[in-house]
Amino acid sequence: MSTRMALGFFLLLSAMPQVPQDYPSKPVRMIEPFGAGGGPDLIARAVSPKLSELWGQPVTVENHPGAGSTAAPALVAKSSADGYTLLVNTSAQAYSAALLKNLPYDPLKDFIPVAPLTSQPYVLVAGKWSGIATLSELMVTAKAKPGELKFGSTGVGTGSHLGVEKFNLEAGIKAVHVPAKAGDAITDVISNTVAGGATYMMAPIQLALADIRAGRLSALGVTTKSRSHLLPEVPTIAEAGVPGFDYPIWYGVWVPAGTPAGVVDKLAKDIVRVLAAPEMRDWLEKHGADRMSMTQPEFARFVLKESESAESIVKAAGVKP
Repeated sequence: MSTRMALGFFLLLSAMPQVPQDYPSKPVRMIEPFGAGGGPDLIARAVSPKLSELWGQPVTVENHPGAGSTAAPALVAKSSADGYTLLVNTSAQAYSAALLKNLPYDPLKDFIPVAPLTSQPYVLVAGKWSGIATLSELMVTAKAKPGELKFGSTGVGTGSHLGVEKFNLEAGIKAVHVPAKAGDAITDVISNTVAGGATYMMAPIQLALADIRAGRLSALGVTTKSRSHLLPEVPTIAEAGVPGFDYPIWYGVWVPAGTPAGVVDKLAKDIVRVLAAPEMRDWLEKHGADRMSMTQPEFARFVLKESESAESIVKAAGVKP
């Protein structure tokens, strides 16, 4: 789908009936696809009680991992378009449109982007067993053995997958993708249990931090333009040898296509309000995350741009859908 067509679709959706005066008048569900302790789960559980206070209605968080992290979007896509079922997902929601062609939903047409939440770095890590302790060592090793090293991810089309594909392209190396079962990606890199051995991967810093500090993973570089205060001693990938590299993980909220424009607008504004509260700013600082601030139309355009960027990575890397 072209940007113009997709944007027109979003604008068409926004012309639908306005918000009911009493919205929300019953509990609201926040559905996330990666399971307890993952990034979407953490941010959803931080935001949900604040929305509950604001609305005077329960806001629950439900974990629906499975099917390569597509079970939750599939559930939300089939839900009533009334604003009572929200999808909290990572940038993978945008990226999956470029790579996963047999989904039971369309990541662009079946959802309305509501609001961004946060942005933060991934960290590129290698298993300690590999003996690779720096980014330059990884690049030298990979170039000496083109197509022999393997990298892990949380699944085909996820942010951790496309992030490494982008890194490999810009670093000029070739490696083989070995996606892990849900929740096993970091464990597989630590223990070298994936068939053939996954040497490296990208992971959200919060999920990799304990293993880095315990010496089970070597942190090679963070994926954003600036270092993370959670790992201040770890250089950016751009600093460590791939100039200009920038690839954050970001989180956002979506609703099913057909949700009334007024509901979408209220959700977007209330989420912005909650994220701006002092206690949320403190929470974000603690978790090494940056608040993203966009209007709903800006976020819709951002999602389309990210999907197009992912499509470019897929084509350049020769990744098969």
